Amino acid sequence: MRWVVFVSMICLAQPAMGESTVHILAFGDSLTAGYGLAPSDSFAARLEQRLREKGRAVRVTNAGVSGDTTGGGLARLPWSLEDKPDLVILELGANDGLRGLDPERMRANLEAMIELCRKADTRVILAGMRAPVNWGLPYKKHFDAVFPDLASKYDLPLYPFFLEGVVADNALVLDDGLHPNARGVERIVDGIVPLIEAELDSLRS
Repeated sequence: MRWVVFVSMICLAQPAMGESTVHILAFGDSLTAGYGLAPSDSFAARLEQRLREKGRAVRVTNAGVSGDTTGGGLARLPWSLEDKPDLVILELGANDGLRGLDPERMRANLEAMIELCRKADTRVILAGMRAPVNWGLPYKKHFDAVFPDLASKYDLPLYPFFLEGVVADNALVLDDGLHPNARGVERIVDGIVPLIEAELDSLRS
């Protein structure tokens, strides 16, 4: 009897028979790449496992590059789109903020990436970022407003802050105080999965 229950639980966690696999591209910087972590603990890996445990037929590609800015992302996005993802999680901007780069240039880069995804018939979830306070309040306000503004302009699902619930908790970050540890990645996945599932449902409708 226990064996039957165990098999039933496994079946419930598997994608439905005949359901086509959705390709999700996790496109970002070190926060996506899994800086300082084992590959199996990266955001892309943990997200894929979580969604598959929920019965979703997905493949999540880790397209994170440590140190990347929105300018670097724009330069390499066309190559990443050649793999024809169905959905892109666009997570860039943290390094722009750390370097104090022009928020208007960041906006232009993100907008260009959104346009490239649209031309490729690829949906986008925009992952927001917040600027550090050391560049001053005017810079921070300008920077932080870019993500909701673009989400509104392009009618995109927005995860307001990729590091929500992580960055202020020392138990969830590496010793550098910036990058999530394995537990921090799980917290990010916890937060963003409902938004991703809603988008997956809309892809099927």
